[in-house]
Amino acid sequence: MHPMGNDIDVHLGKRLRRRRRLLGLTQQQLAGACGVRFQQIQKYECGANRISAARLWQLSEALEVPVGYFYDGLSELAQREPASEGEGGGEMFARKETLDLIRAYYQLGERPRRRLLDLAKSLNGEHEAV
Repeated sequence: MHPMGNDIDVHLGKRLRRRRRLLGLTQQQLAGACGVRFQQIQKYECGANRISAARLWQLSEALEVPVGYFYDGLSELAQREPASEGEGGGEMFARKETLDLIRAYYQLGERPRRRLLDLAKSLNGEHEAV
């Protein structure tokens, strides 16, 4: 697994735990609100399991925060990452543009998000074909 990806999972998990505790909810209560077992919440909170976009939406609703809450502080995390090999690596997440794009993406409804993702994939395909 890509180290930066795992760091993001851990970051989201920490934000999840912080908000759950702030509201005085148990893992069991939060799990019930999202239709999962409390063990799944445990795995999310320690970063062992990746949180899907749909689940993150459910968690944000249950915890009464915008989805962007989970990403707060991520740019600082990315800036501490050493430059990694591959397509931009950690420095890609340090860019304000990337975080703005992520926040804007998650403020869209499910259907527009899917359409935007399909568009981005199709543009990338056109670029590679040239």
